[in-house]
Amino acid sequence: MFISQEKLQSNIAEYVIYMYQVEDMVRAYNFNIDKIRVHIIRPQVKSESLEAEAVKWYEEVIKEMKGRGLTSKGHLHRLGEVITEMIYLHNTLKDVVEDKKYLDLIAAAEENVEAFQKKSDLGALHFVEVCFQALYMKLLLKLQGKEIGAESETAFDTMRIVLAYLTKAYHQMKAGDMSMFEKQN
Repeated sequence: MFISQEKLQSNIAEYVIYMYQVEDMVRAYNFNIDKIRVHIIRPQVKSESLEAEAVKWYEEVIKEMKGRGLTSKGHLHRLGEVITEMIYLHNTLKDVVEDKKYLDLIAAAEENVEAFQKKSDLGALHFVEVCFQALYMKLLLKLQGKEIGAESETAFDTMRIVLAYLTKAYHQMKAGDMSMFEKQN
């Protein structure tokens, strides 16, 4: 919970991936707050007041997930909003601003994004969503102790770099710095 607040402010891409993990953990514990308290919250939080605050946060996540029918798949509304903003920003940098550096990063990642999308059967997800899914998959593979080959690592890196650039622009935009929207010559 505290991690999510920090990441929301400092690195929106890490926030999204962290929240994907939270959603999966909630599902893995069958939305049981007592199990989440024992296995997730208590090992991380040492004071009773912070534990109570964390329990309340997880209860809110559980309530939203159940209320929106996200028991087996799907993402919280707050994540959908962030992803939508990131897609709008992506489209603006690509099509309106024609940001040369961003266009180069997209071009470097495009083949890898398409390959991951096809291999993972992700359907018609947007380029940005596929990048998030790929990096989340990489996290899951690492958590499972599975080795990632050099070629896959390179492919993941191209997507990570796109999201890093987009994340920087996102935080600039949220801070009121609109310099990334200035048309480049």
